[in-house]
Amino acid sequence: MEKGPAIFAAAVFALFGGGLLMWTAVRLRQREPVAHGVNPVASATLASLAAVVALGLGAWCLTRI
Repeated sequence: MEKGPAIFAAAVFALFGGGLLMWTAVRLRQREPVAHGVNPVASATLASLAAVVALGLGAWCLTRI
């Protein structure tokens, strides 16, 4: 009963984390701001940290199966 929600949550976290990490990398490579009106280093760091946390949560959800 718990496998379905765990797999779904892991997929959502993994897709969000991977997408955010890829989007941040593309923005940095193009020398575009990650967030408008914010320090570029702080916004890139925070976005990367959020992506890594989301990927970690996805992996943690998969260990709960």
